Amino acid sequence: MTDDALFPDQETLLELYAGNHPVNNQPIFEKVLATPLQNKGDYRLLKSPLFVRGVAALDTINLNPDSRGRFIVVERGGNLCIRVFFREPNEALEMQLTAEIEKLSGHVDIKTERAVVYSIHFGVGFNAIEQLMNKWINGDKASWIYGNVYDAESGEALNWWQALLQA
Repeated sequence: MTDDALFPDQETLLELYAGNHPVNNQPIFEKVLATPLQNKGDYRLLKSPLFVRGVAALDTINLNPDSRGRFIVVERGGNLCIRVFFREPNEALEMQLTAEIEKLSGHVDIKTERAVVYSIHFGVGFNAIEQLMNKWINGDKASWIYGNVYDAESGEALNWWQALLQA
């Protein structure tokens, strides 16, 4: 880390581990926008990632200096990462869905021709989010998943929001 890590308003791109390629088993890394924090190796994510699992915008992570792209979550920012994948480009559906997400105070973090990533505060409620997503996405034209609700290995709910509810 460089000296500018002491200035939390500096944006940087982190290469975070996103998994292994299904064919050649090589590691895949995603560049994620973050800002360095005072503690060495700590960063606050500014956007939810498209492929990196287990994190969302405003989470604080600590990079493992001995393992490229590996990290631990230090503190949750309270956002859910919602990933939508389109079978074919579908700007009309993306625009409708984005308008509905914005009504719930969510926002677009990443938009590509065939994917969009939203961040939305967990306080909106899982039921409200799932009703909205299932209303607009039926699996024919697109599919959606949470990016930071389930453990990538076990599939178990991470339940990080429980601690925030207790606070």
